[in-house]
Amino acid sequence: MDIDLADLDFWRRPLKERHEAFARLRQLDHPVFFPEKKVPLLRSGTGFYALVRHADVVEASRNARVFSSEPAVTNPEPPGWVKHVFGESMVNMDDPRHARLRRIVSRAFSPRMLQNLQADIEQACARIVDDVLAKGPGDFVTQVAARLPIHVICDMMGIPERMRAKVHEHVDASTAYSGVRPSVLQSARLAGKNVVALLALQRMVIRLGHERVADPGGDLVSALVTANPDGERLTDKELGSFFVLLLVAGNETARNTMAHGIKLLTDHPAQRELLMSDFDGHINAAIEEMVRHVSPIIQFRRTVTEDYSLRGLELKKGDRVVLFYGSANRDEEVFPDADAFDITRDTKPHVGFGGPGPHFCLGANLARQEMRTMFRELLTRLPGIRSVGEPELLVSNFDNSVRSQSFTF
Repeated sequence: MDIDLADLDFWRRPLKERHEAFARLRQLDHPVFFPEKKVPLLRSGTGFYALVRHADVVEASRNARVFSSEPAVTNPEPPGWVKHVFGESMVNMDDPRHARLRRIVSRAFSPRMLQNLQADIEQACARIVDDVLAKGPGDFVTQVAARLPIHVICDMMGIPERMRAKVHEHVDASTAYSGVRPSVLQSARLAGKNVVALLALQRMVIRLGHERVADPGGDLVSALVTANPDGERLTDKELGSFFVLLLVAGNETARNTMAHGIKLLTDHPAQRELLMSDFDGHINAAIEEMVRHVSPIIQFRRTVTEDYSLRGLELKKGDRVVLFYGSANRDEEVFPDADAFDITRDTKPHVGFGGPGPHFCLGANLARQEMRTMFRELLTRLPGIRSVGEPELLVSNFDNSVRSQSFTF
């Protein structure tokens, strides 16, 4: 077959070609193995089985005991030295360690916390649209999509205004590293920038954590470094890892969906008209359909902990599988006419926030809240807003990111 999911050239193909390739893979009787090239100091080159059907992704997500998130969920798998430098991220852990950290940080995403954030999100969206009106149309990513999620996260964490420009800079550097790279030289160069950016973010929040221990406030950092009712709190490294995870995962999901979403609403004027005919009645379903259609995070990796039979494939202990969420979200057996953008469809089974199970996206409701508020502000105050031309996409097998998207109103 002319499909190699482990090769950068595949991820350079237009989206339509990639969707067609995954449709062919879904028609096969069992998952296909893709070998990886070994890159010294950067990745192991073990290879993986691609889980592309919705049922397979859901089965692996629910069975976290067999399909482990350890040692890492990113693909390619990072080298072992990474966790010694940065600490371990919650997404790379299994229970009970994962459950402990999730229990501590879940207070940030409680219904009460999200309700308290709504006024701040509305004010941030209003300021963003004010700035768009003042500056005029240009790049939707930098002027709109990239601004809101990081603003909300920084507000939640209590990051001072003077530090936020650096946060943006470091997040952009870490995003550029995601996915496959064409050469050892470029991998090393991007890895170096990534290390510097992640260390800077961790140092920033750890220093802030020390200040909050001495003088707690009402922000999330204060809550995480002081004990919860069970006497649990985050260590310095855990706080640093959580901040990085929140910035990358919390930023990319909403940012990518909004950037792709404005293009979807432009290319499907009938769906946009339907949305605006009853915004409150349709916006929640529209957001879910955008997330399904976009699949902002393309995939995660799992490691098999014991011999296991999956749809005719006999997996062995130590095998790697990769859960391709974008492919699962276009599985024709679950989503009829899957390539169509239809805000009236039943999207409840989509895996755009990850599959069901212990690793389902903790910040899914926050992302929904941000997107719902931002689209309301945009479509109400800028009723003529639309994308112009095609987006520039990040070449990545991990992050379905829009680097830039021209727009007008």
